[in-house]
Amino acid sequence: MTDGTIRVLLVDDQELFRAGISVIVGAQPDLEVVGEAADGLEGVRLVAERSPDVVLMDVRMPEMDGVEATRRIFAADQVDRRERPVRVIVLTTFNLDDRAATAIRHGASGFLLKDSTPRMLCEAIRTVHTGNAVLAPQDLTTLLEGGFRSRRRLPDGYASLTSKEREVLAAVARGLSNAEIAEQIFASESTVKTHVGAVLRKLGLRDRVQIVVFAHEHGLAGS
Repeated sequence: MTDGTIRVLLVDDQELFRAGISVIVGAQPDLEVVGEAADGLEGVRLVAERSPDVVLMDVRMPEMDGVEATRRIFAADQVDRRERPVRVIVLTTFNLDDRAATAIRHGASGFLLKDSTPRMLCEAIRTVHTGNAVLAPQDLTTLLEGGFRSRRRLPDGYASLTSKEREVLAAVARGLSNAEIAEQIFASESTVKTHVGAVLRKLGLRDRVQIVVFAHEHGLAGS
């Protein structure tokens, strides 16, 4: 395998489903299955042992479900020990699943329906590996609507954002692409990327998905 190969971990309690996904993923020249787990607890352990780039996580499993497993994977102490970032795609049979929304708030990069096509699955793996969501920002917003009954206090890092960075944060939260943001703030896409990077760094966020979550969590989604 080349250094550019995306390492994938499968976590699902259905052995037949895992076998099918393993064949699909393994057939891609840029993807490699590095492990399989039958429950969330084993999945958390294998994330630490195998260092995958992307985890396909079933949301409903015995022993430990995908929501709790995702929470543990993105616990601060686990993230600090990791030499390479990991992304989680939640697998569910229900569209706009409340459990999937909770997993996203814990750090997952979105969700995928189990009846998705093999092509959609592989593209989703590649998409989250680059730090993007696997569902449209508008769908992500719908999924998160009403999920934050009480707003959290803004962290100190927010005060360090420039007015332009706050504008970019709000635009990302509304689902705008870098090109659309660039047009809105009269700047180049490279400048927008720089602003997005500054927002992620100052707020301690992992990717654009977490910017959307942050905005909802702190009541900034409509700003």
